[in-house]
Amino acid sequence: MKLTIVGGGGFRVPLVHAALLADDLIDEVALLDVDPNRLAVINRVLTAQGGPKSRLRHTLHTDPATALAGSDLVFSALRSGGVEGRVLDERIAAEHGVIGQETVGAGGVSYALRSIPASLELARTVRAVAPRAWLINFTNPAGMVTEALAAVHARVVGICDSPIALARRAAAALDLDPSDTVPDYVGLNHLGWLTALRCGGVDRLPELIADPARLARFEEGRLFGPELIADLGALPNEYLHWFYFRREALAAGRPRPAAEPRDGSTSRGAFLAAQQRRFYADCPADPPAALAAWQAARLERERTYGATNRAAAGGFERDAIDLVSGGYEGVALAIMRAVATDRGTTLILNTPNAGRLPYLPDDAVIEAPCRVDGGGVHPLPLGSLPGHAQGLVTTVKQVERWTIEAATTGSARAARLALTHHPLVDSAAVASALLAAYRTAFPQLAYLR
Repeated sequence: MKLTIVGGGGFRVPLVHAALLADDLIDEVALLDVDPNRLAVINRVLTAQGGPKSRLRHTLHTDPATALAGSDLVFSALRSGGVEGRVLDERIAAEHGVIGQETVGAGGVSYALRSIPASLELARTVRAVAPRAWLINFTNPAGMVTEALAAVHARVVGICDSPIALARRAAAALDLDPSDTVPDYVGLNHLGWLTALRCGGVDRLPELIADPARLARFEEGRLFGPELIADLGALPNEYLHWFYFRREALAAGRPRPAAEPRDGSTSRGAFLAAQQRRFYADCPADPPAALAAWQAARLERERTYGATNRAAAGGFERDAIDLVSGGYEGVALAIMRAVATDRGTTLILNTPNAGRLPYLPDDAVIEAPCRVDGGGVHPLPLGSLPGHAQGLVTTVKQVERWTIEAATTGSARAARLALTHHPLVDSAAVASALLAAYRTAFPQLAYLR
């Protein structure tokens, strides 16, 4: 089977490649990227990963039609505007006194206005040269991009690793094997809650919520604190910290020129941009040395992840359990395997609501458990969304739908409405100023009228 990775020169591509090496499902990987230098660097890393006798063949491409032709699966990890675009998304928001995080903040609206048109262009090419391919979307903001794609390509599903990472850390805090637990999770991408964690048919989440010592054993427990978690009766996704502690996160994330990234006072985008510039410019020509350089950069990336939020929560370092991600590459491979072999599996995915949450439209993409098999992706019945979450979910979903409208019709009015009603933007005047600044910063937004 052939897999095409869109954004194939991206820093996290070796994670996907390593997962593929451990499996025999895929035998050809086409790496597609607009930057030949990034492709060349990642090629050295993958060469070292696979070794001289690797059964997995990978090819490098800058032409979409060539890379996508005949693909069975397409993994999309676009970054329209590059990591430098993220720096601008966050900086412009900070200059206007609001949170600019690339998915949940004002920066997420700007990013979606670039990501959605680029993703739709990808979908058109997939339809032309690989019409039977499944499109697995990891392009952020994943929920919005997946919803836009689902309107034009039937075989699309969005993935994110944060829900499964939360479930795994919660299970470990209870000294349970994550493979023996079944999580109940519901919400939108980067806006969801773990509402149950079943082991042997028994929900163990109430036990965890009632035990401050166990909550203190993992990152989300320390980020949100036992009082808020007990009040909610659920475990929030880490990205909800921007909503529940907006004032503290905004103060902790305010840029300070001489600050180190670990203290949370340098924007995440600026840190990653600097790190990636160094890595791609200085990566050794020797493949084993390139792999070692990538591994060192990845460890630094994981250790500094969420620094702003940890600073806002009083400051703490990530423990070993916090450094274990949800493994988006494993989620992607599980989808591929289930579809190709008809061996069903249950995963937390971004798919159309299809009546599961009655107060959202059927075509609105939500993040919740689904069954995946040879017949495709099948949404599973849900328990109710906690009452405290319903208002936030419906508001943010409306923001998302206005953003999608703006990205697909060119409506500047819809973009302003999205920013005006965003829970992390506190003024219509600021919303208008933000949109004007983003349109000035990004030539890609010239389509807005």
